Amino acid sequence: MIDHVSPAGLADWQRHKAPHGTVTVLDVREPQELAVASVRPEGFTLLAIPMGEIPARLAELDPDQPVACLCHHGARSLRVAQFLAQQGFAHVANLSGGIDAWSLQRDPGVPRY
Repeated sequence: MIDHVSPAGLADWQRHKAPHGTVTVLDVREPQELAVASVRPEGFTLLAIPMGEIPARLAELDPDQPVACLCHHGARSLRVAQFLAQQGFAHVANLSGGIDAWSLQRDPGVPRY
């Protein structure tokens, strides 16, 4: 099952899914998008893998660790979250609204584009 989590709700989701560990925020945007705006890893692990590279780089992710997927607005990250769930990842979330919502809800210093 895929959870839908707002950027503001990420900490609560993390406490629920990984009370003694951390979650991975998987940023699936393209490198040129990362150059414009990115999140700072605060209380979570940040990993950037473009959506098209996920199947080939799946081994970089731990299927037992919670993963919250992030893109620009939430559409690509939802597709990646669905793919990860199909691959047996137990705790997967889509960060609803993407980095745009991240800027509005968590860190106004992140540029909107």
